[in-house]
Parts: sequence; C-alpha cells; structure tokens
Amino acid sequence: MSENTFDVVVIGGGPGGYVAAIRAAQLGLKTACVEKRGALGGTCLNVGCIPSKALLSASHAYEAAAHHYGAFGVKVGKVEMDVAAMQGHKDKVVSDNTKGIEFLFKKNKVTYIVGAGTITAPGQVKVTAKDGAESQVTAKVIVIATGSDVTPLPGVEIDEEVIVSSTGALALKKTPKTMVVIGGGVIGLELGTVWRRLGAEVTVVEFLDRILPTNDGEVSKSMHKILAKQGFTFKLGTKVTSAKKAGKHAVLTVEPAAGGAAEEIKADVVLVAIGRKPYTEGLGLENVGIATDARGFIPVNGHYQTSVPGIYAIGDVVGGAMLAHKAEEEGVALAEMLAGQHGHVNYDAIPAVVYTWPEVAAVGKTEEQLKAEGIAYKAGKFPFTANGRARSMNETEGFVKVLACATTDRVLGAHIVGPNAGDLLAELVMAMEFGAASEDVARTCHSHPGLGEAVKEACLAVLGRALHI
Repeated sequence: MSENTFDVVVIGGGPGGYVAAIRAAQLGLKTACVEKRGALGGTCLNVGCIPSKALLSASHAYEAAAHHYGAFGVKVGKVEMDVAAMQGHKDKVVSDNTKGIEFLFKKNKVTYIVGAGTITAPGQVKVTAKDGAESQVTAKVIVIATGSDVTPLPGVEIDEEVIVSSTGALALKKTPKTMVVIGGGVIGLELGTVWRRLGAEVTVVEFLDRILPTNDGEVSKSMHKILAKQGFTFKLGTKVTSAKKAGKHAVLTVEPAAGGAAEEIKADVVLVAIGRKPYTEGLGLENVGIATDARGFIPVNGHYQTSVPGIYAIGDVVGGAMLAHKAEEEGVALAEMLAGQHGHVNYDAIPAVVYTWPEVAAVGKTEEQLKAEGIAYKAGKFPFTANGRARSMNETEGFVKVLACATTDRVLGAHIVGPNAGDLLAELVMAMEFGAASEDVARTCHSHPGLGEAVKEACLAVLGRALHI
C-alpha cells in the first residue's frame, strides 16, 4: 500500500472513532484516523464527559470541606474556591488524556491525520487542514464516527458567555450569582450541580413534568427531592419562549407547556442543555448518496454498514444511546467484524450514569417500560440508610432497585440513586450480560462493610428475603 492508502480510515477521533482505529490496528488492519479538532478524544474528552467530571470532583471537594467535614470532627477554617485554579485542573486533565490517546495511536501504529474529512467518493476521503491545505487518502473501508453536537433552542442565540451551551458552562471564569438551566436531563443537572455547589442560585426549566425523564419514575422523583433539598429550584412542565442577552445578564420568557400566563426570569448565565444532535456537517454524504433520517442520524444495518458498500458509521451519529461507552463498544465490534471476527454489542445492557451527588445509575428496563410491554416482574429495593458503610460515610440518601422477571428471575433492569452508584451498577451490568438471575447476585458473597452490600440486599428483596431491612 502507498503512504496514503489504508485498509480503514476513521473520520472522527472521539471515543467511538479512536477506539475503532486502535482495535482495527490491533487486528492487523492498516488504519488512519482523521480528526479536525487538533486534539483527540472528541466532545467527550475535550468539552464533555471528562472536563465536567473534573469540575464535579473539584466542586464536590469544595462543598465537602465547606459544609460536611465538620460532621467527621474535621475542623477547617474559611474555605474559598479559586475558580481559575479549578479550571486549570480541568484543562490539565483534558490535556493529559488527549496526549494519552496520541501515545496509544503511536503504540498501535495508527496514522493520525489532523484535518476535516470529507467523503468525495466510495473509498476516497479529502482532508482539509486548518490552513486550507488539502490532501487525499484512500481506504477499503471508511468509518464515520463524527459524534454529535449541541442541540440549539430555536430563537435562542448562544454566545458562550451569558447564554451558554455545555461548552461555555465548562469554561466560566467566575461563579454566577444566578443560573438558569434549560433542560432537566443529565448535562443540565451535572453542570448545574457544579455551579450550585460554588454558590450559584440554580433554576432548572424543564418542558416535561419531571427531571431525568428517561430514567425510572421513582428515580426521577427521588432525585427531584434530593436536588431541591440541595438548593435547586425547578420549573417543570414549562417551556422557554425566548432568551435574550441584556447587557451582562439574560432575560428568559417562560410559560406553562400546556399554555398559560408568561413570566420573565433574569439570570447571570443561561445554560441551554436540551440534548444533542448528530454531527454530519461537511462529511460529503451527498457525494455518495447517503441520506440521513428525519432526525439527522445516519441509518445503518446490524453490521453498522450504511447504504453505500464500504462506508460504515458508529456512535452518536447513528443514534441510540448517545453515550461514549456505547460508541466505544460499537467501534470495537465493527473493527472485529472488518477483521473477520464476530463483534457484538448487547444494547440491553448499556449503563447510564448521572454524576450528580448522589449519583444516578441505570441499566436495562424501567418499571414504566416493563408495565408498558406487559412483562411480569418483581422489584427488590434496598435503601442506603440501612447500609453500614453508607452510614459511616454520612451518605445515606438513595437506594438500589433491581427488577427481575417474575417467571425466570432473570435481571431485567437496575436503578441506583446513591454514593458511587455508577461503580456499583457495574456488578448488575455484568449480571445482565451473563443472563444472571437476581438470586445469583444475592448468593454471591459481598465484602462487609461495603456499599455493594446494598446491591446484594436489593436482589435478596426481589426474592422477598432481604436480611437488613
């Protein structure tokens, strides 16, 4: 092969793209990854999952020192937050991670091409560098992994200073006195939590009648109460009809979603967090006859192949759960298929986590879904108030809920509100992957004292024999 000819060219260096490229290279395929940002990792690493967790960790430490250490007998003086230093921590975390992916590319002999990739014909990708220089690469297979972008709110202009997307909310130079978050989903609640901890008065405006609308209903209701107690104000069943910058502030006009009198809300910062949309701009799909669906996603078959032979797509751009780890699994599965193996993704066991505190973690079916599908199930629930380790940590809010088939006892879903919920969920994701019954988890010895005992007890509760409640 010539220098610019590859077995696989991946367009997009986010979690799906870079993982697909690494796995393809591991399997002996000559691979290149085209990424225009100039830093690998995509939205997740640069302006999403990773920087938000850096800010969440920093703000959590501040709040704990300022308000919670005293309960443990730890005396501290006046606690102050250096926002610039916090942002420096975030930037270093991001930089270290992007450099880490570059190292992995070198280690696995993946060619990293910086520039915007445009498909000009099957097997042909034009790469345009930031200075306008163009080059051409050829590949047997093209993989589209361009991810997603912020969904705009019609009539609301984002300037990333006063009216911000998640990108701007990650880069604020000072804590606003007031913040309005438009959207009560994962992104809005996580970033709202960061700035609420640092002193902002946060109001969440959600069109639907509950926050975290895709989660189990009991989880949504519980988190509403917990976050309200933390200081959040919620306006549910409410729509934003306009948001305009007025000097250094913003003025929003809102009204009941079902209709009614409008009111104005003023805020120092407005965060638009109503979801994400597939990113296909400049890809050249029209050049090869690939049409997106009504929502802008690229349709693919069970092997991630588009309507054009030799062109595949994975991750956010194909829809489904718009999560980094889902994209990674698809990247691995596709690379293995391209190498003649049998890649597979179990879409019934994709975990999802909200990194507020307490955390929210979920996998599989909700109670509402099981009822709608007419599936008979049993539910087992165990509160962290009855868990010894949680009590010793002063982290007793929340519960573990396990849903199992009423006939076979197979685990169908799990929902956790509590400390380290995202880590605790992994055991139940594994259980679902192996088709385990709740009794299998209940009969597994768990270390004591540990938060994981709440998982065991919830599974015992499915069987009607919880021991500690």
